Amino acid sequence: MKFSDGGWLFREGFDVKFAVHVYDARKEENKLVLYLPYSYVGHKGATLDGGLLTMEVTTPRSNIIGITLYNYKGVQAKAPDFELMTEAITPDISEDEQSYVFRSGDLQVVITKEENVTASFYYKEQLITQSKPRSKALVIDPQANTHISEQLTLDVGETIYGLGERFTNFVKNGQSVDIWNADGGTGTEQAYKNIPFYVSNKGYGVFVNSPDRVQFEVGSEKVSRVQFSNPGQSLQYFVIAGDELKQVIQRYTDLTGKPSLPPAWSFGLWLSTSFLTDYDEQTVTSFVDGMAERDIPLEVFHFDCLWMKEYEWCNFTWDERTFPEPEKMLQRLKAKGLKICVWINPYIGQKSPLFDEGMANGYFLKRANGDVWQWDKWQAGLAIVDFTNPEAVAWYNSKLRALLDMGVDCFKTDFGERIPTDAVYYDGSDPEKMHNYYAYLYNKVVFDLLKEVKGAEEAIVFARAASVGSQRLPVHWGGDSTSDYPSMAESLRAGLSFGLGGFGYWSHDISGFEAGSTPDLYKRWTQFGLLSSHSRYHGSWEYKVPWVYDDEAVAVAKAFTKLKLSLMPYLQAQSVLTAQTGIPMMRAMVLEFPEDEMTHHLDRQYMLGEHLLVAPIFNDQGTVSFYVPKTKGHWIDYLSGKAYEGGRWYQETYDYFHLPLLVRPNQVIIEGHEQTKAVYDYAQQPTIHLFDPQDKTAAAIYDHHGEWLGEVAVERVDQELIVKLTGIQQAFLHIHTTAGKTSHELTADQTTIKEF
Repeated sequence: MKFSDGGWLFREGFDVKFAVHVYDARKEENKLVLYLPYSYVGHKGATLDGGLLTMEVTTPRSNIIGITLYNYKGVQAKAPDFELMTEAITPDISEDEQSYVFRSGDLQVVITKEENVTASFYYKEQLITQSKPRSKALVIDPQANTHISEQLTLDVGETIYGLGERFTNFVKNGQSVDIWNADGGTGTEQAYKNIPFYVSNKGYGVFVNSPDRVQFEVGSEKVSRVQFSNPGQSLQYFVIAGDELKQVIQRYTDLTGKPSLPPAWSFGLWLSTSFLTDYDEQTVTSFVDGMAERDIPLEVFHFDCLWMKEYEWCNFTWDERTFPEPEKMLQRLKAKGLKICVWINPYIGQKSPLFDEGMANGYFLKRANGDVWQWDKWQAGLAIVDFTNPEAVAWYNSKLRALLDMGVDCFKTDFGERIPTDAVYYDGSDPEKMHNYYAYLYNKVVFDLLKEVKGAEEAIVFARAASVGSQRLPVHWGGDSTSDYPSMAESLRAGLSFGLGGFGYWSHDISGFEAGSTPDLYKRWTQFGLLSSHSRYHGSWEYKVPWVYDDEAVAVAKAFTKLKLSLMPYLQAQSVLTAQTGIPMMRAMVLEFPEDEMTHHLDRQYMLGEHLLVAPIFNDQGTVSFYVPKTKGHWIDYLSGKAYEGGRWYQETYDYFHLPLLVRPNQVIIEGHEQTKAVYDYAQQPTIHLFDPQDKTAAAIYDHHGEWLGEVAVERVDQELIVKLTGIQQAFLHIHTTAGKTSHELTADQTTIKEF
């Protein structure tokens, strides 16, 4: 929210009062409370007829400091609130003549006592950010609504990232961002997944703990400040510090929740009916059999909206006109080794047979006068399920449970963004705060049911909307992209931003959702899609099976699907790491290489896990410019064997079967023996690829449940390699260096390879 008019004035209609100084303070158990008047108090008489801002300093976990600002503290608290995983931390609180000091772990905030209060945050004695004078403010807007605002400094060269899955520029400096979920596609400043958390290349993050409409001005009003404001009488934010950005995200997800480990089969290829295409069992079977006939392994088949009758979304009943025997159809599909996903949303159209049932029992959001809240966007007379009502949850789950009993394995939980702010909830939740929070609540209801019925190891949704905590409910996809290269690039930008909010798993509609794709775009997006954490062909008016494009599209889909399946030992190990740490599988280059400033603005390439660099191609000439980070040793292309020196830009031209897929020096990539499915024994006769060995390195192997199976450990001593296998009886080793590739057979015994 912008309220300044230049450097000295305020915009017309805004009343702004800044906290001036610390007039008094109180140390409570594990808390420092400060009282900051809006004008300087030089004598007791100046305490009359003037307000003050109360500032509470706390720590929910080590190396996280919380700042809570109140104007009026007595305002009745309204649900919902984000669920936080706090610990009992005893901070170190001290003071001297000039300041108060509050320390949690290696993070401390120093708050000055003199006029023009300053709060300075230090991590390991290094200043990371400050709240300077005229930063903490009470703002009353022209509509007489109250907000609490704060500003934190931006340093020279400092760049800000995150704030959810944003399709705008990857670096957020200069942007105004409203944390407000919206169904706006992938080509605008609106976003399906808004997260009030940003990170800085200086190695810290800021999380505003509110599901309300938090507004950020990232160097856009005050160019050397990040300003954020929250409606109402209070604002709480947490400064989170770490030795590197990855540790910041790890600590943020310690506080807000780790991603659940998705089932290993979900990393295989998903194929959809598409949205508005005509389909029935014969069409579906032709797709499934067509993929098998062309040797393209398929893991999941997805039925989009029209598995139900039009105008009746949702009725949770198969359209008998196109699917007269759905249970038998699902049995036939599952006999082919497929998992089944079906599309759902949290809305009930008025024509749905479920509408009267939901209305009679009070399962829908209501208006203030008691009417069901309805409108005609998306579905005629649409009502919205009230997931704060336990009986509504049980009713909704009963419909999904019947589908699971029928053979459905998971749900695409679409929509959940267009949630009204004038609705009445069963539990009295505040509708403004529920607008963003609804996405989390909706997906949690479905995810929890899947855990109950399928087991925690099998639970997965394919969700579009999200809020804080939704990272615990994977997986998410990027929404309605268009079928062109700019949209492909904006999708990647959004996915990288999203990952910086602790979301470990992410997908997108391969070749774009809206309109039709060219064969060229289909093949290039296929490369990108099969080198994402999750991979799905889906569209609007077009089928997305590769043979509708050309024979080469079939070959590309086959090649990259099999490549991904062969990489399952590596991908599963990275997935386990993501679930343990919150660090995303698809990660921005700055997250992995913060010490290399050249990576700080890169948004057209990424790391897939810790060791694989991917640079998708965004044009029909097949050319790509990519940057190889500074490291000891050479990066080697996994597909071509070409070596690259770090710290340099390259421009290359590729056919449809290649793109930059570079392996970090001195790393082990374990390749599985299987290319037809995602779930197999990853430790059975794997091929071990060792790239430009420098010293010691190792790679772990996990099974498809995430249980540790063993590891490959390598040590270089001069021109000898000592390789030790644990949990692997036999393997093949390929050593990739700048001179080429050598191959060796390995057994479970320690092996020494001379003059490799």
